[in-house]
Amino acid sequence: MGSLTALLEGFATAARPEYLLYALLGVTLGTAVGVLPGIGPAMTVALLLPLTYTLEPTAALIIFAGIYYGGMYGGSTTSILLNTPGESSSVVTALEGNRMARAGRGAAALATAAIGSFVAGTIATVLLTLLAPAIAEVAVTLGPADYVALMVVAFTTVAALVGTSPARGLASLGLGLFLGLVGTDTLSGQQRFTLGVSTLADGIDVVVVAVGVFAVGEALHVASRLRHGPVEVVPVGGKWSTREFWSRSWRPWLRGTFIGFPIGAVPAGGADVSTFLSYAAEKKLAKRPGEFGHGAIEGVAGPEAANNAAAAGVLVPLLTLGLPTTATAAVIVAAFQSYGIQPGPLLFIDNPSMVWALIASLYIGNVMLLVLNLPLAGVWVKVLRIPRPYLYAGILLFAALGTYAVNFVVGDLIVLLVIGVVGFFMRRNGYPIAPLVVGLVLGPMAEEQVRRTVQIGEGDLTSLVTSPFAAVVYGVLAVVLVVARWRSTRSMRPGPRPPAGRRHVGRRRA
Repeated sequence: MGSLTALLEGFATAARPEYLLYALLGVTLGTAVGVLPGIGPAMTVALLLPLTYTLEPTAALIIFAGIYYGGMYGGSTTSILLNTPGESSSVVTALEGNRMARAGRGAAALATAAIGSFVAGTIATVLLTLLAPAIAEVAVTLGPADYVALMVVAFTTVAALVGTSPARGLASLGLGLFLGLVGTDTLSGQQRFTLGVSTLADGIDVVVVAVGVFAVGEALHVASRLRHGPVEVVPVGGKWSTREFWSRSWRPWLRGTFIGFPIGAVPAGGADVSTFLSYAAEKKLAKRPGEFGHGAIEGVAGPEAANNAAAAGVLVPLLTLGLPTTATAAVIVAAFQSYGIQPGPLLFIDNPSMVWALIASLYIGNVMLLVLNLPLAGVWVKVLRIPRPYLYAGILLFAALGTYAVNFVVGDLIVLLVIGVVGFFMRRNGYPIAPLVVGLVLGPMAEEQVRRTVQIGEGDLTSLVTSPFAAVVYGVLAVVLVVARWRSTRSMRPGPRPPAGRRHVGRRRA
């Protein structure tokens, strides 16, 4: 009852005209950037972060949450009509959605993506409402060693599961942790890794790094492989509101929701893993498995539901534990910190009105997104035709202005350029960006908790693992890593060779 009362108060706050306007602005921007290939919610939040410092925290966070949800919605449009996912979590949607569009069923593909996103987003937000306060109550009892264990899990899983290579993920994470150490040590007052540059004495701002790797790095990457000529967009065709549409879509929507939410709530589960699992589940349970690969509507409905449910699931560890498990979540944590607010278990105690207004705005934003995506698909198709040179030139301009507005220091622009070049080479060589940003955000927090744990243990390093909760977490992590390694080794083994007498069977005689 306490959570329900707090949620109703959150609705009373979120329904104020100015907050409704901010929510509409956020979901509109999120949908627009989700539609555009290569521009995700993480980049948009990073670009807008310096420009929202004049807003109150509740308004800024409502905008960012709207961008996050809207980006998940909009990514399906470019996947279906352009066969170019705007976000990695929309890759699976392109497999069946683009084939549906080319077969003249684009309207059905867009509709099942939009309605599935609404259903999954609403159910997942209800689960967030029910679970977040309970998890926060448990998290209040955790000590520094327990938080160190949770951060180790986040570091390990983010580095191992994001991207194609665990080694590259760990290298990206290491770079993020190193950038987090640059600046003045709060304990000793000594400068670390500043190279005598005064601009680095206060550390590298998370906003500068986020804008650099997402905006500048992405712009340079796109420019290096930009193809000239008009973009081929498949026209939206066919009817969608039919009996077959509803009968084949509602079960995948529900299955995708309950696959996506728990996976999103686990560190490094995220939307990418959940969409592939949902697609595999739908393919296995389909009554018409032969349609998969040729435009099966279940292959769009399930993954899109899982995608948006995972987005709500990611907010569970972010709000209750202060642990970001995706790049966008890490930038949102930076947004909290820019207002002097630390997400975690005390968030529901110290800032209840803000956090419940944020959760209430997710319900409102879901309704707005359904209205924006279902009847206005033709408008988003026109957005796809924006010339890429104009688009990325504008992104670079906003990146430079936003970075300069953080501290009004020219040195930040130089750091922005360097980080942008680093981000470009990371993309060029297949290094994931998310571990870098997560390491940058969580690195200083992990250092503080490690020092606090060792201080409480009077210098005994075993205090990091002797806590019952921490010991269980490390044990589970070890089991997961061993099983993952075993499965990876097993999948790489060559199959059985045919018997020697049968190797030449079927060959023609000379």
